[in-house]
Amino acid sequence: MAHILVAEDERDIRELINFTLMFAGHTVTLAANGEEALNQAKAANPKPDMIVMDVRMPRMTGYEACRQIRQLPSYQDTPIVFLTAKGQDDEVHQGLEAGATAYILKPFSPDDLTKRVAEILRKAGVAG
Repeated sequence: MAHILVAEDERDIRELINFTLMFAGHTVTLAANGEEALNQAKAANPKPDMIVMDVRMPRMTGYEACRQIRQLPSYQDTPIVFLTAKGQDDEVHQGLEAGATAYILKPFSPDDLTKRVAEILRKAGVAG
């Protein structure tokens, strides 16, 4: 299964995502904000197969973290997915411009999250 870096500032949601993805067989690394996600992405060995992050987080937004992660050579093709309640067209456009691969909207069911993650990983050519 895949290694997934998850950045979410709300602890309860972060733990729900962690449990859901681990139950599906993935290895999960957690970050509490965009800055932490960027630092973990830089330090990860091996690098995550996918990054899932919220948009609105303290210290660094998901948009900014996505832009900076996309500048790292080893993350050019890594799926970066925004998991957010911000689903308006302008928000989605801004996320895609920042380098996001996909959007998953909150609230989400664990089954839907598992299915979408598997679909995105499959499209990226990652066994998951």
